[in-house]
Amino acid sequence: MSDVRPRRARCPASSANLGPGFDTLAVALGLHVVVEVRAADRLTVLAEGEGHDLPADETHLAARVAMDVVVRSAIPVARGLGSSAALAVAAAAASGATDPLAVAAALDGHPENAAASLLGGLVTATMLGPRPVAARLALDPGLGFVVLVPEHALPTHQARLALAPSVPHEDATFNLGRMGLLVAGLADRRRLVREATEDRLHELQRTPLFPAAPVLLAGLLEAGALATCWSGAGPALLAMCDGDRAAAVRDAGEQLLARAGVPGRALAIDADTTGLVVELL
Repeated sequence: MSDVRPRRARCPASSANLGPGFDTLAVALGLHVVVEVRAADRLTVLAEGEGHDLPADETHLAARVAMDVVVRSAIPVARGLGSSAALAVAAAAASGATDPLAVAAALDGHPENAAASLLGGLVTATMLGPRPVAARLALDPGLGFVVLVPEHALPTHQARLALAPSVPHEDATFNLGRMGLLVAGLADRRRLVREATEDRLHELQRTPLFPAAPVLLAGLLEAGALATCWSGAGPALLAMCDGDRAAAVRDAGEQLLARAGVPGRALAIDADTTGLVVELL
């Protein structure tokens, strides 16, 4: 940590994996968490918005990075939208950390969500030994995103329990090939095909935790999405579409949720290409 001057940090949500890019790819989305850190004689945690019902004491994730914080969040918790990574990056930055990505990756266990929240846009990230490394990738500004957010939560640790401890060589090769298609399509949406988000490593394995997912994903494609996938560990689902089709796909998503009997909401969200913003108070 560096100096303790009061700061406000703002970070975007993120959608990781994007189908084949398991624990490797993420895109920052325009839902945000804001963390303020000020000097105080005792620990105080004030949380507003999404996640406001988390314990307001030293067990709060923000308090594990910084003491005396105010948290305002629009990022749904435990839905696969990188809420914990965004909060960790924002709290670390507001506390004066020199490397918020390292702090967040250590707390979150993997770096891609934190990298998207830090850098904005589309990122790839991995661990080189104990050190997280991330880079931005090209992202077509004409892309729009729609997220279906079920009311029920799916904690990441529970979703990871559904994964196999090892995968066949052909499945790993399948995902690598699809990831190449996906990166090319996200850079130029004219090249984005629905097959680019196909996956064999995690989505099928997690489907028993959210059985309606395949029907919802197929419905989003029928509504005009270019490609669809789980958002992170779920249960949120992500549709990538032409920006001018996002509102129509969102409306179709609302209807799909209702027909499937899944309480939730559909959001049309732009990518956040700014990432972390920090200001002194």
